Amino acid sequence: MIRFIYGHNLILEPKLAWSMFEHRAEQFARRLGWEVQVDQYGLERDFYDTIGPLYAIVTGPDGGHLGSMRFLPTVGRTMLHDHFQSLSKGVETKATDIWECTRFCLAPGAPAITSNKLLAAGAGLMREYGLRKLVAVFDRRMIRVYRKSGVPPKVIGSKRYGGGMIGVGSWDYSLDHYKKLLSAAEITGDEMELYLANSDAAYETPLYA
Repeated sequence: MIRFIYGHNLILEPKLAWSMFEHRAEQFARRLGWEVQVDQYGLERDFYDTIGPLYAIVTGPDGGHLGSMRFLPTVGRTMLHDHFQSLSKGVETKATDIWECTRFCLAPGAPAITSNKLLAAGAGLMREYGLRKLVAVFDRRMIRVYRKSGVPPKVIGSKRYGGGMIGVGSWDYSLDHYKKLLSAAEITGDEMELYLANSDAAYETPLYA
C-alpha cells in the first residue's frame, strides 16, 4: 500500500514513523556515509522533518515501512535552497507548483518494486496537487534505480558528499510519465486514486510557509 502522511500526523503512526526514521539512519548514515544526524535511539531526523513535510510511505502486508520519500513546497525552507542551491545552475526551483522530494529511503530487504511505487507516488502527488515539477536531492547511485522506472530525472548538478556523490535533478509532470510510472509500479490509476483519497493528501491543505 502507498500512504501519504503529513509530519504532524506521524504521532498517530508511532511504529511506522519509528521504522522509517530507523531505516533512514541505516541507509543514509551507515550505508551511504552522509553527514546526517542520528539520535540516541538510532533514528535519522532533521530540521526539515519538523516543518510540515508530506511523506509518501510504501507499507508491507503487516503495515510496516518498506520505503518512503519526503516532500516540501519550494516556496518555503528546503534542503536544495539551504544547502545545494549552487547545484541548481539557474534552473527554476522555487514556485508554488514546484515541490522538493528528498530522503528516498528503502528498508533493508524491501522488494525491488518498492522504488517504482515511490516514484509512482510522487507522480500521483503531482497530479493530485497540480504540480508542474519535482526537484530532488539524491545519492547519484540512485540514478540506476530511477532509470529502471522508465522516467529518470533530469540531472542538474552534483558534487562529492560524504562517501559518494550527491545529485540534484528534476521530474516534469506529464500524463505519459504518470502512466509509465504506474505501470512500472504495477499500480492502476484507480488504485492510486484510492491511496490519495484515503490519505492526508486529500484532506490537508498543502503548507507553503
